Amino acid sequence: MTETDLDTANTPRPDDSSADKSGKSLLGYLLAALAAAAYGTNPAFAIPLYEQGMNPNSVLLFRYLLGLPLLALVLKLRGIGFSLDRHEIGPTAILGILMALSSLSLFESYKYMNSGVASTLLFVYPVMVAVMMVFFFHERFRISVAICLIVMTGGLFLLMKPQQGTAISKLGCLLVMVSALTYALYIIFVNVSHVIRSIPTTRLLFYVLSWGCLVYALMIPMGSVLTLPSQPSGWINLTALAIIPTVLSLACTTRAIQLIGSTPTAILGALEPVSAVVLSITVLGQSITLCEVSGGVLIVIATLIVIGDRSVDSLILRVRKMFPRRRP
Repeated sequence: MTETDLDTANTPRPDDSSADKSGKSLLGYLLAALAAAAYGTNPAFAIPLYEQGMNPNSVLLFRYLLGLPLLALVLKLRGIGFSLDRHEIGPTAILGILMALSSLSLFESYKYMNSGVASTLLFVYPVMVAVMMVFFFHERFRISVAICLIVMTGGLFLLMKPQQGTAISKLGCLLVMVSALTYALYIIFVNVSHVIRSIPTTRLLFYVLSWGCLVYALMIPMGSVLTLPSQPSGWINLTALAIIPTVLSLACTTRAIQLIGSTPTAILGALEPVSAVVLSITVLGQSITLCEVSGGVLIVIATLIVIGDRSVDSLILRVRKMFPRRRP
């Protein structure tokens, strides 16, 4: 084969490039959905630890500490170094602090309200992400995203409807809103920071958890009591927290943002309440109402709209062309 033949063979064809882009988009959607489902397991593992006498700060400290060796092992096996450049320290610290505050406020809210409701309310963060990306980063607001947000909002209202006349805790709601805002900022920062995007995902997560551990450790001398599980099963729950809603969820979220962007990743995160509700029934023994089932169905529909956003936009455009505006 001649040198020219080699150049031709190595030149990507338009079809190959299109197929590769489509494949990356599909992978991004799948990773975002997996991240959301994994993050929805938080209450199933955390609430039994509360029942054993642990407080949210201690649960999260051990959750992050147990996740660090797993990430360190992955870094070692993949041959990725641990060192950070000086200009990478600040951005990773910001991400770590944002994630720590988001987790802590969410876990604190479990003490004041139903965990399924708390996990549901958390998903106002896709709206926060979409609005901030449009107003502060000039992202085009797609029609399909608007439809998706409307459908998702309807599902969230059904899921958060108080049962049997009970009122939702105002403090619990405030804590969830803080969690949603800090998580939205985390997602946006991952998307817009060139420094963060240049750091390998596993190394980035290692330092996000490291900074988070530092935040929780500093809470102890500030008055938060360090508590331990009272039963061996507590350590199993802590290990599960470290693996599923921490390492797995954050890794999938970070990679999904890099593949499909902040807004689709955030909206697909609305699958978390569905997994949270399912686990609250099967693991925590909580009940489910018709409203909650209806809300979950609407959220699934919303996620399907996100996955097919280009097809939806194309359909809307064709419908609009069927009814052209009349000129005066």
